[in-house]
Amino acid sequence: MTDKEFLTNLESSDKDVRFKAWRAAGEVSAATVPQLAKLIATGTAGVAKAAREAMTTMTHSVGKQESARRDEVVDSLTVVAISGAMVARVHALRSLSFIAGPEVLPRIVPLLKNADLREEAIFCMERIPGNEASLALINVYRDTAQDFKARILYALGHRRAAGAAGIVNDEMRSANPEIAHAAVRAYARIGRRGSAPQWPMAVPEVADNILRFADAQAAQGNGAEALKQYKLVLGRAEEHLQCAAIIGLGKLNTPEASALIHPFLKSGERNVRITAQRVWKAMV
Repeated sequence: MTDKEFLTNLESSDKDVRFKAWRAAGEVSAATVPQLAKLIATGTAGVAKAAREAMTTMTHSVGKQESARRDEVVDSLTVVAISGAMVARVHALRSLSFIAGPEVLPRIVPLLKNADLREEAIFCMERIPGNEASLALINVYRDTAQDFKARILYALGHRRAAGAAGIVNDEMRSANPEIAHAAVRAYARIGRRGSAPQWPMAVPEVADNILRFADAQAAQGNGAEALKQYKLVLGRAEEHLQCAAIIGLGKLNTPEASALIHPFLKSGERNVRITAQRVWKAMV
């Protein structure tokens, strides 16, 4: 199918013709992408849907493998993402999230300042492989709008961006509850010790995130830091948190961990006592 036939069929009044056209989008050139963007924005409901599906089909057809065709599709989608009608820009960014590489960052990063597109832009950046996207997010963080800082922190956590550990640790002490909560989650997901973590104990879910961080430290062979973090959670009143900390300590299987578990062998909480006894038995 030629590009001209493809675009003509996408605008057909016959839904079956439109369907066949969008299914064939992987066979046409990336030069059709700007016209797809126009159809997404201005076509009838059926035509707009066909154009969106065609853009998606073309995206999936090139995948993430390096190739001249992939590069052409990425470039065409990026052009749409930074200009044109909003609905088309949104769909282009969603499509780029599947196939874009670091090469798009110089053009996508500025969209983080666009209140209408920043969520789509950061979702795209979250999925870009390599360290460049993490560095780009770290570099723009300080100048980001206050109401979007938490979203960037979540993104850094999702990417497990080790280079962000210092910023994230600082932000755990933010006076903004949303930022502090996002920072706690991100620090735990990153799992790399920067400066000594100073957990804001009043933040929701902080104990769950301390456990996540402790597990990461244990997995990296940093038993001393893991022990310190599990001990923090052992001091909580909730029995499910005590049980989780005891299980983590059991995996360390050290004399220091045993000493922390020992008092819980006679805990007044049945579940905690049983968990401690089972872990103790497995350790000795």
